[in-house]
Amino acid sequence: MSGKKIALIVGASSGVLAIVLVALFDTQNPISIRGAVLALDPDPAKELPIEDAEVTVIDGPPALAVRSDASGSFSIPLGRRVRLGFPVTLRFRHPNYQSLDLSGVGEDKLYIAHLTPSAGGTLARVDGPEVRITNVVAKYSINTTTVVNIGSAVKTFQVVNTGNVPCNGQRPCSPDGKWKAALGSAVIDAGPGNEFHNGRASCIAGPCPFTRTEDNNSNLSRDSRTLRVSALNWSDTATFLLEAEVYKSVVSDVLRRSYPVIFDRALTFSLPASAEGVSIEAELDRALIVFPLGPTLFLTWANCQLRVNKDQTKIFRCELKPGYRF
Repeated sequence: MSGKKIALIVGASSGVLAIVLVALFDTQNPISIRGAVLALDPDPAKELPIEDAEVTVIDGPPALAVRSDASGSFSIPLGRRVRLGFPVTLRFRHPNYQSLDLSGVGEDKLYIAHLTPSAGGTLARVDGPEVRITNVVAKYSINTTTVVNIGSAVKTFQVVNTGNVPCNGQRPCSPDGKWKAALGSAVIDAGPGNEFHNGRASCIAGPCPFTRTEDNNSNLSRDSRTLRVSALNWSDTATFLLEAEVYKSVVSDVLRRSYPVIFDRALTFSLPASAEGVSIEAELDRALIVFPLGPTLFLTWANCQLRVNKDQTKIFRCELKPGYRF
């Protein structure tokens, strides 16, 4: 066999081997198994997400253990050299739920693990009757900026001129170019943190029919800290009035309320991204009490979790502790 034929055969074999390797391994895109961990319940509205569940691969390629987040989501990478469609078994563990092994995992799907509460879902025994919780309301504050009128500003100014004097092309002149005219102006300042609204200028004395304000040199139509106006007079001296309301921006806390949705032993409510000072007001055996959540989300009667969405809105979920009921 000639060297050229041998080269062709080797080349063809290499091509077949490359195809087989591509079919068996995905070297460019590491495989990740994604899914969610939920509490098992026949009512879909009560399938609450389980946070901090440990997810591990118990047979298959080595992989790091991961934990579910506040929404119950998990993603466990299996590495680059994993055969496509290679089945693995995932084990889910959480101290409050029974362990679960999910086998046959490996296809490009979204996997949902439903965990059964420990001890058949029964709550720990408590001494005495359960505390009844009613009229639950979430309270929070948001910063709002309001514009408050704090007064008005007034200023008069004169445009001195002598009437019936021909212009002779020496500007400024009357609008028809016939009479000599004069320009006058005024400026007022609202002060730091303030601004003028509804600025207006008017001729109030003198030959007002032969005057006008100059729009190109004024900012009466805009809200601003400084207000200025110019006026043209082509007759005798005229007096003008410049006036505007003064407004100040005031930042204040506004108290808002959110009414949680309650399913079985858990309550859920959402708050805007700007919410601050979150607390829960509730009646415990008819005694009205306000419970500040604080950064640790601590409640004496519930375990709370916080999830922040991509738009920074906040989702709170609180599950009752043993000894309490809604």
